[in-house]
Amino acid sequence: MSAIQRHRVVVLALPGVLPLDLGIPVQTFGMDPHYEVTVCCDPSAGPVHSGGFTVATSAGLEALPDAGTVVVPGYQAPADPLPAAALSALRAAHTRGARLVSICTGAFALAAAGLLDGRPATTHWQETAELQRRYPRVDVRPNQLYVDDGDILTSAGVTAGVDLCLHIVRRDHGAAAANSRARALVAPPQRSGGQAQFIERFRPSARGEDLAPVLTWMLDNLAHRQSVDELARRAHMSRRTFIRRFQQETGTSPMTWLTAARIDWARELLETTTTPVEQIARLSGLGSPAAFRAAFHRHVDTSPADYRATFQT
Repeated sequence: MSAIQRHRVVVLALPGVLPLDLGIPVQTFGMDPHYEVTVCCDPSAGPVHSGGFTVATSAGLEALPDAGTVVVPGYQAPADPLPAAALSALRAAHTRGARLVSICTGAFALAAAGLLDGRPATTHWQETAELQRRYPRVDVRPNQLYVDDGDILTSAGVTAGVDLCLHIVRRDHGAAAANSRARALVAPPQRSGGQAQFIERFRPSARGEDLAPVLTWMLDNLAHRQSVDELARRAHMSRRTFIRRFQQETGTSPMTWLTAARIDWARELLETTTTPVEQIARLSGLGSPAAFRAAFHRHVDTSPADYRATFQT
């Protein structure tokens, strides 16, 4: 059996790189057998100092031409000018066909390089107004956790960077691969933009503690009919309070969250089992086979049969 051909990810550490943002792509992709990770910096800008440490790497901007994906983590002073060589290298990588990814304020670097003009993008919520002010041609999406615009993907702050990196694994290799990587990171595999967290039999943690038991119950009972009223009773809240708290803690409505979780579970069953589509419709709680096919196509933009054929091949 031939060895896995690994996709090369180059992480560009800019001056003042944020430690957590730098670690996210290194940890997510670096421990995955599908990827090979290199951290590089622009030597002309001097040593990269951040948070009491210095990023030491032997790779310079010459690493970017060989990258399949270039990740730009956030950095401390996004309003400061960036090295011209780094911006030029980002533009060249994009022209060559590399996928560009930013975490947090890394979006400012992509915008400064002119790569976000006319495109949707996001960044940390505290910086979205500044990103829009400085780069008015960017379609800033302040309420989204991350934006996948095909060859350019941007994310909000730290945990949204994890979401985005896992989304990339999912996009490249499917739900099972993303879920496996997420379990190793002790993280939910995906929160899609303003959608809820939804993972393989997953145990997502909302930003508060009140809803955690309800979220777990929802995931453990995907095949069963669930109503907002029933969920509110389980949370010991009124319907109105439950809906408001759910929106605050997950970023979406209960039923949208539930549908996303069901779709994700269906994707994993299609990828990893030979269970008939009719049975998956029942196990996922998405209704009749016809309703399941329609919902699946609406969310994944393909049929269950074609999805299974792609990933099982």
